[in-house]
Amino acid sequence: MRNAAQTQPEMKAKMLYKILIVDDSKLARMAVNKALNALYPDWVRLEAANAEQAMAALNEGNPDIAVVDFNMPGGNGLDLAAAFREAKPGMAVALVSANRQQEIINRTRAIGATFLPKPLTQEALGDFLNAAVHKMTKTQS
Repeated sequence: MRNAAQTQPEMKAKMLYKILIVDDSKLARMAVNKALNALYPDWVRLEAANAEQAMAALNEGNPDIAVVDFNMPGGNGLDLAAAFREAKPGMAVALVSANRQQEIINRTRAIGATFLPKPLTQEALGDFLNAAVHKMTKTQS
């Protein structure tokens, strides 16, 4: 039974979501997971090391949120993020890259994704996830 003193936003923040972490570097995926443990430890995590695995995880796991690295073998994260947005328009997608060129940032925003600079900080990830949760809970209401 929930505490009657809990506010509606606190209850919504406790909802469980499924996040897909896409990066060819296991170390980078571990870093995202570490930050996620501090922010939303109960969320379900899916991982993929390349675009093919990521699309399979999208179709099989039905994630709510995706964090995608820009540089991957056999393609780039921007194309993958665009494919995610096309397949699941309501899904929150973040593109993570050390390449901070304005063109990359603009293209990320043009597909409706969020640009997060590398090295990815817990604060930046938290801001993105909080905004995603806020948007999803608004849509579900």
